[in-house]
Amino acid sequence: MQKILKLVFVCLLGACSSGNTGDYSAGDSYDFYVGTYTGGDSRGIYKFSLGADGIIEKNGLSALTENPSFLAWDAAGKYLLAVNETGPEGSVEAYRPVGDSLVLTGHAPSGGAHPCYVSLNKQGYVLAANYSSGTVGLLRMGPQGELSGLLDISSHSGSGTTERQQSPHAHFASFDPDGTGVISVDLGTNELWFSTLDTTTDKLITSGQEKLAMKEGAGPRHLAVHPGGEWLYVINELNSTVTLVKKQDGGLYSRGPSYSTLPEGFDDDNYCADIHLSADGSFVYASNRGHNSIAIFKVDAKTGFLSLAGHSPGGGSWPRNFSLSPDGQYLLVANQHTDNIVSFKRDPANGLLEAVDSASVADPVCVRFMP
Repeated sequence: MQKILKLVFVCLLGACSSGNTGDYSAGDSYDFYVGTYTGGDSRGIYKFSLGADGIIEKNGLSALTENPSFLAWDAAGKYLLAVNETGPEGSVEAYRPVGDSLVLTGHAPSGGAHPCYVSLNKQGYVLAANYSSGTVGLLRMGPQGELSGLLDISSHSGSGTTERQQSPHAHFASFDPDGTGVISVDLGTNELWFSTLDTTTDKLITSGQEKLAMKEGAGPRHLAVHPGGEWLYVINELNSTVTLVKKQDGGLYSRGPSYSTLPEGFDDDNYCADIHLSADGSFVYASNRGHNSIAIFKVDAKTGFLSLAGHSPGGGSWPRNFSLSPDGQYLLVANQHTDNIVSFKRDPANGLLEAVDSASVADPVCVRFMP
């Protein structure tokens, strides 16, 4: 990707679903890893730590690898997965943390071109969403972090109505809470795709509802699942909205209302990127690339409907992925075009954010805390 001129971060005092549910308390410090694009100054995956005061410290390069643009931990927190966002064939890698380094334990094809998302369930099954080919690859990680070859490839078909939607572009794929249902988000076809993991055949099969269309031209990119499991929040890159999707009786999904991530009067280009919920399900956060902000929504506990609580400047340009700290006290934002990670103190009562610190890393794309 072409880099734009770097902007200077200004600390905005008063101005990574990553809702972690572990047994954490305020005052802890946490290690986290940052996935990057390596076409410029970056060389791979970097390790940092976040102090109890929100100060970020950089430990350094942990793994030398190409375009590790998205990261995910296994259920036990022993192995870190990364996609290598390359084409015409991308790959998935598995690593074991050893001190400040990451030791490679597995490497396998992702099932398509330019994988941009990876996830796995408690049984070690791995999903890789391949953007350019519009495919989702299925693999499995073994007990020592080894990766199987491809078990299955699910290919999306169709198109949307905009220039970015002339062919399928799988941007997200994850297991639902029961570990067998799979939800994929395709920006190109403008749809959510549903399938089921058959653990007998190690295949992704369609059963019941196959897909759900978003509003024309929305461009769905990622989604976050409410802790209750019945509400999904889809971030739409192309029309800068969040759409509520509800799971009905019988397991079918229906589309609810959409909410703009932008303030009234903003009419410049904007492309949403990431979405997460607070662990208690009270707030939804969404990143705006262009407006360069984090939109903050309050969740109605009875209906799942959203109301805008405010916007926080992202502390840089082109905020991609972001993540909530395990105790929910901080939110970390990866600003790709200003080469920085910014920490924000989070008010759990109103969801609002206050900038605390910034640390440098070239082309950051993904932030993942150690479990």
